[in-house]
Amino acid sequence: MGVFASFLVLSLLSFSASFSCGEMQPKIGVCYGELGNNLPTPSASIQLIQKLNGKRIKIYGTNPKILKSIQGTDLQISIMVPNNLIPDISTNQTLADQWVQTNVVPFYPESKIRYLLVGNEILSNPPNTTWFKLVPAMRKIRSSVKKYGLHKIKVGTPLAMDALESSFPPSNGTFRSDVREKVIRPMLHFLNRTKSFFFVDVYTYFAWVSQPLQINLDYALLQPTNITYTDPVSGLTYTNLLDQMLDALVFAMKRLGYPDIRLFLAETGWPSGGDPDQLGANIYNAATYNRNVVKKFMAKPPIGTPARPGAVIPTMIFALYNENQKPGPGTERNFGLLYPNGSHVYPIDLSGKTQVSDYPPLAKPANNGKLWCVVAEGANKTALTGALSYACSQGNRTCDPIQPGGKCYKPNSLIKHASYAFSSYWAQMRAAGATCSFSGLAVMISKDPSYGACKYPSVNL
Repeated sequence: MGVFASFLVLSLLSFSASFSCGEMQPKIGVCYGELGNNLPTPSASIQLIQKLNGKRIKIYGTNPKILKSIQGTDLQISIMVPNNLIPDISTNQTLADQWVQTNVVPFYPESKIRYLLVGNEILSNPPNTTWFKLVPAMRKIRSSVKKYGLHKIKVGTPLAMDALESSFPPSNGTFRSDVREKVIRPMLHFLNRTKSFFFVDVYTYFAWVSQPLQINLDYALLQPTNITYTDPVSGLTYTNLLDQMLDALVFAMKRLGYPDIRLFLAETGWPSGGDPDQLGANIYNAATYNRNVVKKFMAKPPIGTPARPGAVIPTMIFALYNENQKPGPGTERNFGLLYPNGSHVYPIDLSGKTQVSDYPPLAKPANNGKLWCVVAEGANKTALTGALSYACSQGNRTCDPIQPGGKCYKPNSLIKHASYAFSSYWAQMRAAGATCSFSGLAVMISKDPSYGACKYPSVNL
């Protein structure tokens, strides 16, 4: 038996020994956000989650109405310490005790609080001192949990994939150098010692949409394909992008000396809509991805990932509702499994008992498989003028149609002209390595920006 095979066997034995409280049973949950002014009441929402056959809930706070609504159900819940309290809690055990006594003790054990998350994606914020107070705050909260005898609660914190500075190939998974020693290493020590989870938010959508020409869409959607990727170092073969991303975290933890900490997929999902030209955000793709996630993580026996075959990975789908008050691009308001009126965006069964082939067929999006490169919203006008000049100075008559008298000259708009120039330059020069970036001034879209007699050049997906 090779060294790597031996590592896998030992890891599996470690997983089996450390599971408790029913964690060996696969369970899919849903993230219940509340950033909407038109959402059902907590009690109605809990009933809707039960109809979806969800077994877990993650909330972004400690809403007592939600905690009371799950009493008498078998729903397990993750609650959250707000980001802004982390600095004070990190140095004040009394404050940590008070927070737990106020927000957790009155509801436990009638409400099955199983995970207490300290902050949300703290390391994704710009550099700040809170980064280095995160683990001390986790320790304080853990001490409070022990003090009040809340034995079934695990303490952790959800991080995004940007906690890594390298994720490809998966065997090269490496945590960021600015937090590796002062935050990640002590966090892993804490999680290992308390037998908690590494909670992580993983979205193949964002990885794919940033490189749609390099990453196959079906590979990102977890669809069965003949596409595989073999890691040149580990020799492991991957059949979908989610496994690659999860295993990059496994190898990053192993690199710091913690090969056995369990993963908890705290958020994953795919948007069903967004801005009119938002690439890949549609009901067909969202349904495909989330149904495949359920199929994968509810499989019996568990599938795990190539680096951890057979491992159970608790999973939360983001999100319960389309939330109309979420900031950011339109996709942010369209991750829900349900509309605010409680109706399905598309049918889905979180129990995994409904086969993917048993769902009614969905119409595929009317996409002609083309991409255009246009000016990003809010682009700096001064920088845009320079980028336009660059795109038009590379020869090949790139910008002839936006010269006076050309088919795309009118309207004589900097944004219109730059968008045409970006698309034209990208289409002509992509084979030579050109990208749709222009120092962050450009974005790829799937909706044809052409108008009248002005036809924008495109690139095939």
